Amino acid sequence: MFEWMAWTLPVAVFFFCIVLLLIGMTVWEIKSPSYPRKGFLPLETTRGDRLFIGLLAAAYVNLFFVGIGGRLAQWFSLQGEPSVWIGFALALALLALIMRKG
Repeated sequence: MFEWMAWTLPVAVFFFCIVLLLIGMTVWEIKSPSYPRKGFLPLETTRGDRLFIGLLAAAYVNLFFVGIGGRLAQWFSLQGEPSVWIGFALALALLALIMRKG
């Protein structure tokens, strides 16, 4: 059923984190409904809006990091491409920033 997907550990962790975020946000929204607020994003957002925007941004950061990995290895004379865990950590940091200050 899942043969089409390259299920490596980083991919599985990324999707597992997304599932945990969605479950956590659902419980949080039931316990304490959110209200729109203005952060650094150019529109008023609720927690769910910021989660959606943050998840999109995190996905793009991961894709960008995977896409530029070969160039980074060439620019910095690395033995191999940098670990995808670096991109994952950057994506989580961006997601946390958007959730907190967005």
